[in-house]
Amino acid sequence: MKPNKNTDITVLSPFEENSQHIEMYLNVIFNNTQDPIFVKDEECRLLLVNDAFCSLFGLPRSQIIGKTLAEKVPPSEREYFLSIDRKVLEDGKEVLCEETLTIGDVQTKIIVTKKNRFIDPKGKYFLVGVIHDITQRKRTEEKLELAASVFTHAGEGIMITDAAGILVDVNETFSRITGYSAEEVLGKNPKILKSGRQSPAFYADMWDALLTQGHWRGEIWNRRKNGEIYPEMLTISAVKNAAGLLQHYVSLCTDITSLKEHQGQLERIAHFDLLTNLPNRVLLADRLSQAMLQCSRHEQSLAVVFLDLDGFKQVNDTYGHDVGDELLIALSVLMKKALRKEDSLARIGGDEFVAVLAELTSVEDCEPVLERLLQATSTPVTVGDVVLNVSASIGVTLYPQDNVDADQLMRHADQAMYLAKESGKNRYHLFDTAQDDAVKVQRESLEAIRSALDNHQFVLYYQPKVNMRTGTVSGVEALIRWQHPQRGVLNPIEFLPVIENNPMSIEMGEWVIDTALTQISQWQKTGINLPISISVNIAAVQLQQPDFTQRLRALLAAHPDVEPHYLELEVLETSALNDVNHVSTIMNDCMTLGVNFALDDFGTGYSSLTYLRRLPANLIKIDQSFVRDMLIDADDLAIVEGVIALAKSFKRDVIAEGVETIAHGTALLQLGCDLAQGYGIAKPMPASDIPEWISHWKADDAWQI
Repeated sequence: MKPNKNTDITVLSPFEENSQHIEMYLNVIFNNTQDPIFVKDEECRLLLVNDAFCSLFGLPRSQIIGKTLAEKVPPSEREYFLSIDRKVLEDGKEVLCEETLTIGDVQTKIIVTKKNRFIDPKGKYFLVGVIHDITQRKRTEEKLELAASVFTHAGEGIMITDAAGILVDVNETFSRITGYSAEEVLGKNPKILKSGRQSPAFYADMWDALLTQGHWRGEIWNRRKNGEIYPEMLTISAVKNAAGLLQHYVSLCTDITSLKEHQGQLERIAHFDLLTNLPNRVLLADRLSQAMLQCSRHEQSLAVVFLDLDGFKQVNDTYGHDVGDELLIALSVLMKKALRKEDSLARIGGDEFVAVLAELTSVEDCEPVLERLLQATSTPVTVGDVVLNVSASIGVTLYPQDNVDADQLMRHADQAMYLAKESGKNRYHLFDTAQDDAVKVQRESLEAIRSALDNHQFVLYYQPKVNMRTGTVSGVEALIRWQHPQRGVLNPIEFLPVIENNPMSIEMGEWVIDTALTQISQWQKTGINLPISISVNIAAVQLQQPDFTQRLRALLAAHPDVEPHYLELEVLETSALNDVNHVSTIMNDCMTLGVNFALDDFGTGYSSLTYLRRLPANLIKIDQSFVRDMLIDADDLAIVEGVIALAKSFKRDVIAEGVETIAHGTALLQLGCDLAQGYGIAKPMPASDIPEWISHWKADDAWQI
């Protein structure tokens, strides 16, 4: 029985209708899936792609269908792009491959493509591929790999603890530093590293910082597995999750043992004489200060003993510096034996020594020690085949009978030593604290200086400062002179010591600053290319005035046409001895005004490396007393070389005073000091002579090294 046409139509219509629906559903699914899908013929030409595929390549279908798209990728990727397709079409095996896809020469993606071969109703092969973009996953994996590599290979030891402080991970550097393997410490508290050197208060402050600030950094002493205690620089940071809840603590530690050892070496260089191994000026100053405090507490006395060898220069001139050095070493041993255990002996330069005799109850207590010192220094010393005989002149002052500061005690003992030398040598002389003549001279000198200030008898001379290597003038130093009506032009040594602790020194210091600023203004108005930067010496009593910064601000305001950075204040290193914190604060406040600072006469005072580190001076000036004799005195040369090295270590510029000859300049350049001033370059001169001098000056050819 043949089916009638009506029956056929009734049966087929639903099928056709369902086919249309299915095609619509497949099309929706095909174009709304997030993964790109494509179909290629046997020639690797695209027959069908979904919307995600068009989006991946950034092309409309009209530019995709019928193409291989190989031309859209770089030549370096093109062959690989097609070779996988050909292989699938030939072998008929499913391929899952990872590919790097560069689109538009800019955007690089990493994709995983699954490709399969199928046969159409006509018996021809076609290829269906599904692409999955794994770029973000790859980047995440790379970041994780990088983080793991950094953790493993970091130069710092790394500890990670949970919120309760229990170790959950450590790196290899941690194990190398501490000696503990990861297995030995995981699950334990970092307290296993405690050395016991820090107090409970130290750890309380650490945890307070972690809880309030989220981080802590500082030096700490820990203990290795073998029991060795070592210093480390430790940084601890709290790690919180997105909700702000504490999850971990991460600690980075660096073993600074070698740094501490180097610091100790620098401290030894700074505190001990390289030849005799005796304390130097710096350590002597500290011990003298401590002994003075003990005197005050226990109502005792101390003696400052300044000792200068008689005839030492002749030994050097006759037998050479090597023999002289051997003599100094031998005598330092003998002198040290002559002292008591509570006494200190220091070498402060050349053939000069200073002893501090502590815990004295009377003047007579020091006399046996002084006699032993005279005997020790006059003992014959054999160096090689030579027997050497010298003696000593000794000056002594007693504290608190001589109730002055440490610096003045040294000066008084020095003065007494010169009197002993003038009296015939090989003896000691006690400083007289009640000299009426000295008091009278002091009073008369103060009155004369007061009159000179009132009558405008002071004037500034200027000494150029140059860069010997580049041949440029870097500035000038203002040096005060007294145009005395009877005695002519007087140098500062004639009057400044008289007013050192007098209010007039403040008045004179402000006059110098004001005059220097006025001179800068005048030079600027000339239009001549001048080194208008002027450095001015600041007395300790002026610098330590509570209102110094305010008064300096007022002086600068009185010269609005002068930029503050053209003014440099030179501070004697001894100025900061009594209160380095106060002086450092003042210097920092002044630097905010724009002025610069230099640390003057470096090496002659009693400051320590701590003071050098804490004082914000841009420039270190080597005292001329060392520079002047550096070519003939190995000790002075060593001091100059040491100061230059210290300045470079603290990243400060350095300038040498007292450059008297071309040879001085050449030696300084070889040591790394480019800046200099001194009579070998130019003597201090009136302001009117500066322009002509600059126009004619040039660096010596010997300095072009």
